[in-house]
Amino acid sequence: MYNMNSFSLEGKIALVTGAAYGIGFAIAEALASAGAKIVFNCRSQAHMDQALADYAAKGIEARGFICDVTDEEQVKNMVQTVEKEMGTIDILVNNAGIIKRIPMCEMSAEDFRQVVDIDLTAAFIASKAVIPGMIQKGHGKIINICSMMSELGRETVSAYAAAKGGLKMLTKNIASEYGAYNIQCNGIGPGYIATPQTAPLREEGNPFNKFILSKTPAERWGDPEDLMGPAVFLASDASNFVNGHILYVDGGILAYIGKQP
Repeated sequence: MYNMNSFSLEGKIALVTGAAYGIGFAIAEALASAGAKIVFNCRSQAHMDQALADYAAKGIEARGFICDVTDEEQVKNMVQTVEKEMGTIDILVNNAGIIKRIPMCEMSAEDFRQVVDIDLTAAFIASKAVIPGMIQKGHGKIINICSMMSELGRETVSAYAAAKGGLKMLTKNIASEYGAYNIQCNGIGPGYIATPQTAPLREEGNPFNKFILSKTPAERWGDPEDLMGPAVFLASDASNFVNGHILYVDGGILAYIGKQP
């Protein structure tokens, strides 16, 4: 009989970047429910205070750091502090990200670089910081939060699509380079998820809402909770022979050409 304990994260330390709210918070909650100790970062004290209150309301003892994940020195210091005070980071979830919906020819190079820096370079920086400890421990899990834009393009998201496409390939390269050290690096590609950030898009009468529902075989937006099971799977020993894979949690959008008009 299969041992379901392979899904347990008891005794594991998980760093989830940008997990003050939204998808990152839901993933951190899922990892905590499986037994992991949660560490997260955000860039402002206001977000930190609210996040700590939200974690406490869920019964989760989370450790928060004010840290800009695009700053290599800040990330290094955060990881060193965690390793010194809590132990080696077993699970890294590179979740921090932004999107700027600007037509490409109207987008400044500065805006483009900012999106790529947060959505892609930060994942490189954080992964680089935790991998040595994982190598020394002999095991580790890295989960990169990719996107359907890792596979598809659409108007106004050139920087985001470029960054998320790059993150997909960074995932595959980390798997290739460090798989021999028993480190698995995989990605989760969320579909359109109902978060506070997407609330305006989901308002009744918004044509974008109708568009997404028509393109999704599940005929609904995803919930942050839909990402919980996949995150626990990829963070646990149940996925020890899964490496370099992007798991799309999109209600079937990528498999579907859409309804005939």
